[in-house]
Amino acid sequence: MCYNKTMNFVTLTPTQFRKFADHHPQKSFYQTPEIAKLRESKGWTTFYFGVKNGDKLLAAAYISAKPSFLGKSIYYCPGGPLIDYEDRELVDFFFKKLQKFAKSHNGYVIHIEPYYELTERNRDGKPVEGGFNHQSAISNLKNLGFIAVPPESPQYSFALNIKGQDKDKLFASFKQNTRNLISRTARKGIKVRELDKSELSIFKQITSSTAARRDFTDKPLSYYEQMYDLFHAKGEVKFIVAETHTEEASVNSSTLVPLSAAMFMLYGDEIIYLFSGSDEKYMHEYNAQYAIQWHMIQYALKHKFARYNFYGIQGLPDPHKPGYGIYKFKKGFSNTETGRVIELIGAFELPVNAPFYHLHHLLSRLKHR
Repeated sequence: MCYNKTMNFVTLTPTQFRKFADHHPQKSFYQTPEIAKLRESKGWTTFYFGVKNGDKLLAAAYISAKPSFLGKSIYYCPGGPLIDYEDRELVDFFFKKLQKFAKSHNGYVIHIEPYYELTERNRDGKPVEGGFNHQSAISNLKNLGFIAVPPESPQYSFALNIKGQDKDKLFASFKQNTRNLISRTARKGIKVRELDKSELSIFKQITSSTAARRDFTDKPLSYYEQMYDLFHAKGEVKFIVAETHTEEASVNSSTLVPLSAAMFMLYGDEIIYLFSGSDEKYMHEYNAQYAIQWHMIQYALKHKFARYNFYGIQGLPDPHKPGYGIYKFKKGFSNTETGRVIELIGAFELPVNAPFYHLHHLLSRLKHR
């Protein structure tokens, strides 16, 4: 693109950044001042930068910085920057200015994970004929010296395009087994409701037991409480629980037993199914996650969200690899028109202080071995 006026690298206020982010096509909850505040509570420093052409803001990002190696700082941009990655002139200008800033402020690396799609794929993970391909975005980054690295957030997700969908027709598009399990949760009298902050221990108890069973690290209760404080007043986070009466609780008919719980982020035109867990004791008898998903899909339809994002799957679908069952569960809520695999361009690092960066990389490899 040819710019009529000189581009300027500018600092932004959190309010200016949020206003820009709210209307950007790559918006995600990761690139919000609220997540910046969460990182600040863990010792990170926040910077808000943008590029202006005249009075028009073309690109923006919040960047977190923290000393991490021999006193040198990592500059980290989750879900961003918010920029047209195929506009080479703009990309070059932004990152050269950011690199210069980081170098003058004790940085040794810039780590980015854009919320930007690479290849348009169908629900089976196959490229769509005639679909978009943003390979030039990766080329533009690599031309600047960026190096591809493993991402911290999922590179592949599964999502439903629900814009303008009818509830009954959407339900009919689910796989028969998915429809049957949703109907079964209704017959069993499972109740789905939203938790308030004082009840987040219920959510935490379920995710902790699930993490222990599936061998992954759960977030602390303080994280969920912080996310509630930061996003709930805006209607941008929901903690949902599915409950029922059981034989053990039948003595007290007012007692409901938590079966399953999930955390959702609601930002822009998308709902993301972020974290969840189920009580193993009741998991196969009740299949309560199906009730939660259908409850939130209906919420998404009612409130005119365009996309329901089931979030991470472990790579492109492959029945021979671990994690394929997670993809099958999510795919069951779609047909060929509504479901699709989302592939992001991945994570990249730009060395700011090359000797420090390569030394850190070498020591990390040795430690891993």
